[in-house]
Amino acid sequence: MPRDLSDPTYGPHAMQLLVDRITAALPGEPRVLRDRPEVSIDDNYTALGYPPDAITRDARYTRYTSENRMLRSHTTAMVPPALRLLGADDGWEDVTLACVGMVYRRDAVDRVHSGTPHQLDVWRISHHRADLDELIDTVITAAVPGLRYRTTPATHPYTSAGRQVDVLVDGEWLEVAECGLAARHVLRRAWLPDDVHGLALGVGLDRLLMLRKGIPDIRLLSSDDPRVSAQMLDLTPYRPVSKHPPITRDISVAVNPDADAETIGDVVRAVIGDLVEEVVVVSETPVRDLPAAAVGRLGARPEQKNVLLRLVLRDLTRTLTDDEANAARDAAYAAVHEGDQPLVSLR
Repeated sequence: MPRDLSDPTYGPHAMQLLVDRITAALPGEPRVLRDRPEVSIDDNYTALGYPPDAITRDARYTRYTSENRMLRSHTTAMVPPALRLLGADDGWEDVTLACVGMVYRRDAVDRVHSGTPHQLDVWRISHHRADLDELIDTVITAAVPGLRYRTTPATHPYTSAGRQVDVLVDGEWLEVAECGLAARHVLRRAWLPDDVHGLALGVGLDRLLMLRKGIPDIRLLSSDDPRVSAQMLDLTPYRPVSKHPPITRDISVAVNPDADAETIGDVVRAVIGDLVEEVVVVSETPVRDLPAAAVGRLGARPEQKNVLLRLVLRDLTRTLTDDEANAARDAAYAAVHEGDQPLVSLR
């Protein structure tokens, strides 16, 4: 299991300093919460308002560990039990919860996505109405001072008046947070009275740290190369190590119709690891629309689809050889391809 960079138990990391900057800027003395990554399905989904048929509950996207347990898909899973404790305690007026840790999901593979990202959920629960704009500005300014940000409408099961927060990077907007007013049904489920209000804001710590230090690739955050890891102990700007060229390999695979960029990327990442910089779905074609010769080459079944994948391979510390790239390609093909024929390589 990857190291949780936000947890001091596993050694120092700049991500912990980023969390400290954010929590120090929050009102009062926030309660910083950490917990084991395995949570109940109820706390991760049901208590937050996810419907029973929500696509995110599908086993393709959620890492279930037993019938009623899973690895949390967001740090928001720590909020329901924290709210239940507040519901059982009358001795508070205004509390800020800061839930931090690593989460587990199946995600696309590129330079800003990870299957095990780190998140911080900030929920302000109060008997008085607080200002969402003020909370957004406090958190984003503390994390990435001087950068321009915007909010746009968004929908979440656990908020009302939801928003997405984007930061402007090199002329493009990058999502860094989701927020809104804490949904009344979430508060009521924790037995909090109707005069209690809440603000909910969740930030992606990996992206904020990349922006704060000028890091171009999310894999660098956990690199064990001394030239890189030594720079992950503070919040000073990142100094690039020597760049190494990417190697591209294309493969044509037959997969089941419900496979998508997230599930395919998760499989590729599992077998190749950090050698893969990006997995691009170039095209998708139902098998029924393929020429007979192509169907035969793939050993594809009629209900499947043909996906052309482009693998961008790059080691962060050295130049890959063609043999290493080919071996990575073959491993990815063997893991992803669900047809009956061996490797069909396009490059």
